[in-house]
Amino acid sequence: MLLNRVLNSCRRLSTMRLQSPEFQALFTEGLQTLTGLFAQEKHELRIAGGAVRDLLLGKRPDDIDFATTATPEQMKDIFMKSGIRMINNKGEKHGTVTVRINEQNFEITTLRVDLTTDGRHAEVQFTTDWEQDAERRDLTINSMFLGFDGTLYDYFNGHEDLKNHCIRFVGDPAKRIQEDYLRILRYLRFYGKIADKAGVHSPSTLEAIRDNASGLSGISGERIWVELKKILEGRHKIHLMQLMYELGVAPHVGLPENGNLEEFSRVCSHSEHLSPKPVTVMTALLLHPDNVQKLDLRLKISKEEKGLALFLIKERKELTADHSDKAPLKPYQDYVTDSREVDANKKVCELLKYQGEERLLKEMENWTLPRFPISGHDLRRLGINNGKEIGKILQELRERWKESDYQCSKEELLNSIPDKGF
Repeated sequence: MLLNRVLNSCRRLSTMRLQSPEFQALFTEGLQTLTGLFAQEKHELRIAGGAVRDLLLGKRPDDIDFATTATPEQMKDIFMKSGIRMINNKGEKHGTVTVRINEQNFEITTLRVDLTTDGRHAEVQFTTDWEQDAERRDLTINSMFLGFDGTLYDYFNGHEDLKNHCIRFVGDPAKRIQEDYLRILRYLRFYGKIADKAGVHSPSTLEAIRDNASGLSGISGERIWVELKKILEGRHKIHLMQLMYELGVAPHVGLPENGNLEEFSRVCSHSEHLSPKPVTVMTALLLHPDNVQKLDLRLKISKEEKGLALFLIKERKELTADHSDKAPLKPYQDYVTDSREVDANKKVCELLKYQGEERLLKEMENWTLPRFPISGHDLRRLGINNGKEIGKILQELRERWKESDYQCSKEELLNSIPDKGF
């Protein structure tokens, strides 16, 4: 049986040699120290997962995960003997040890197999079999390893899938999803990142997603929001959002059952090149402020994100309806001028992205909030000392100043006050 497994593994393992500038740039002094320590103790160490995918795409990865045949105890022994500081080792139970070398953090995980899973967490067993570890990963494009001589170890045709812009689960899609239901969103997220066409999915994958969508109800809102934001920042989001509704995913991740897909499609189409925030795009689905409250309860969005969503729902029609052809930017400028919020300008810019108003957005981004030239002190110098009267006159002058397109000078405004001198 073992011989059959070895023969099968040899037949399916695909290798190549990578020597790109992005790969060579990884070899910092810290990494060379790390690889030297593992080689000295005769433990295999390779780059794993997403970093391999990025390198094959010609990108230098932001984060690098490492996989090894060494157990956590063996790693700890290596690092303690070498006087290397280990940090944040909460993941040790699952085989992950993090160390800091030359001001650089390295996260190394022992090869493992999942013994049992509940759709969120797994009980793992360590192994020295690279293929077994690759088999427990979610997508073929994330299941590859890269040796430090540039050798690619690819057990499930991940490199071929990457070249063909194909997103595919490792093995049985339903089984992979049931190990961690968040993989439904990860599939959609990577589809938006890698696939060059919308709507090219295998029927078995779509069936597995539909059959297991309810499992997302047990996943924390914070984890779901991380994936949703990346979907909303990627490509094909109109198609992917429609798919989430068609396959019954939407209600299990906090989205309204009657989400406005028509408005979502319009906003995505008009704002694609304007880099809107994920919550700006998502707000197109929401019909009422109540939808924001429910979304917040499920996803635990930030205070700023919640405030922006409520602002967009309230003002997406009102401010737009107020502007005229002669001065289309003025209602937005007036809103910022009257607002006491420090991020009012940023909110208005997101609204302009939502509306697809590229020209007005550029003007708004280059506009500086002018300083109202009158203060209560100026009025008291004119002999106006009643507090209520001062407030009333200041408001009237502010409106006059706004109507002048913020051009009225201090002298002009003061001269416009009736009955000066009392």
